[in-house]
Amino acid sequence: MSKAYKARRTALYVPAANSRALEEARTLDADVVILDLEDAVAAEDKARARETAAAMLKNFAPLEVVVRVNSAGTIWHDADMEAMAQAQPHAILLPKISGAQDIEVAKAKCGGAPLWAMIETPRAVCCALAIADAGVDCLIFGVNDLVSAMVARHRPDRINMHAAMSQTVLAARAADITVLDGVYNALDDMTGFAKACAEARDFGFDGKSVIHPSQVAPAKAAFSPSLDEIAYARRVLAAFAAQPGASVVTLDRRMLEALDAASARRTLARAGL
Repeated sequence: MSKAYKARRTALYVPAANSRALEEARTLDADVVILDLEDAVAAEDKARARETAAAMLKNFAPLEVVVRVNSAGTIWHDADMEAMAQAQPHAILLPKISGAQDIEVAKAKCGGAPLWAMIETPRAVCCALAIADAGVDCLIFGVNDLVSAMVARHRPDRINMHAAMSQTVLAARAADITVLDGVYNALDDMTGFAKACAEARDFGFDGKSVIHPSQVAPAKAAFSPSLDEIAYARRVLAAFAAQPGASVVTLDRRMLEALDAASARRTLARAGL
């Protein structure tokens, strides 16, 4: 996390064809709003959703607004990219990515808008580092599409997704970009959602993509440092500051290395301190 940290603890998907949901999203405390032109929009509403997304971008300030376009190869993709190249959202989210070549093609169509990429196909998982290195600003783990493509089944513990989750996080960390966990489908299972957020945080994800307003606050809390974590981070940095030039210090009878100081700085950055 050598770049300036930008909080992306929650990224809320909003169907760009749903005017009520769009208005509600403006009042929520998400870090990112993803205006969706893809999965959440019926074929007959695609053109209207595209026009609405382009027109409403400015209405979400100061939130970061990303637009998920339809995937390359669909009849809507080129029109989506052309419209977003003109509208210039904070980023364009590319679904169904296979490899770095898809990013290179998108760069020629995006008008300079930053690109994000979904890691939601087996080939994308295998090529995650190449995709990250191709010049995207964020990777989003797409669990639903990946489970389907693997001919797998959803499990509460997501044990069958762990290898792909780690691969996605490692690629993002190697490229020094943001990485977000996938959605949680059971809207009434807040206990399960909290567990999924904690698991994703343990894996190293920066935040979680969410699909309902009720998920915003708990996700934001899960990916924010606790008061105890903030206090400990400050103590770690104070211990190093008290011994300038030391590569190893002791705190609470525990040996700390330079990597512990780096972790402490990341914790304070996540807390906005």
